[in-house]
Amino acid sequence: MKQNYTVRHGALEGVEVFLAVARRRNFRRAAADLGVTPSAVSQAVRALEARIGAALFVRTTRSVGLTEAGQRFLDRAGPAFEEIVAAGEAARDVGQRPTGLLRLSVPRAVVPLILEPVIASFCQAYPEVELEIAASDEMVDLATGGFDAGIRLGQFIAPDMVAVRLTPSFSFVVVGSPDYFERHGRPERVEDLRHHACLRLRRSNGALAPWTFVDGNETIEAMVSGPLIAHDYPTMVGAAMRGIGLAQIPRPVAEAPIAQGKLEPVLDSIAATTPGVFLYHPGKRQILPKLRAFIDHLKSAV
Repeated sequence: MKQNYTVRHGALEGVEVFLAVARRRNFRRAAADLGVTPSAVSQAVRALEARIGAALFVRTTRSVGLTEAGQRFLDRAGPAFEEIVAAGEAARDVGQRPTGLLRLSVPRAVVPLILEPVIASFCQAYPEVELEIAASDEMVDLATGGFDAGIRLGQFIAPDMVAVRLTPSFSFVVVGSPDYFERHGRPERVEDLRHHACLRLRRSNGALAPWTFVDGNETIEAMVSGPLIAHDYPTMVGAAMRGIGLAQIPRPVAEAPIAQGKLEPVLDSIAATTPGVFLYHPGKRQILPKLRAFIDHLKSAV
């Protein structure tokens, strides 16, 4: 059943004046509290009474009292108006200093590489900010998801977003375990990948990401095949270290296992590059202090 809604214009007009008069029981004192003239107070009260359809005050030459309607209005409007004032102060507080809930959407691989080293120091520096990290490789809409900002590879960020660089550009490297190379040999050209088990990544839009290489000015996309399809880079790294197949992953994700001898790179001479990792946010209005504090803290650490 369709309902009819009407917009009540000026529903709060005169309420603050009414409350001041009810508190003081005097129009002149209420006017002094509000910094207006007594006539302005009288006009506001008359307009409120006309809009409500009932007299709110009993006025004599010596005193001001509440009618029954006025008392009922005071009992309900007083606490409600205090809540509105408190809500405004709370909102103003969030807009003036770092406080409140800060929600970030980030890929899983970013958490240990970029966020874990700064989480503790940020929380200590800004104890009034609650930091929530939603680790997922799915691309989300920040507004509909209720996020303040996201972190992603530069090529996946929409052009209408404000992007803040967190890392330099880096390459995507093909890696495999020493055991895998001992059993299957090393690919020396892109064409050789047809004879290898290649781990693949499914993007959040459902498409399988091709392996990309650069030969001079030419970009080469190789459609590879293999025994495993993952939805994130950490899963691919783990599978590659266990010798399941080769993986093409961001160089920063591969650096630690390469240094430990658990993975070895191949085809480095034709590795494709990405612009790097960026924090991004809508930025259409002034950035809230909690997000500005996090950006500054993160930039100083990475």
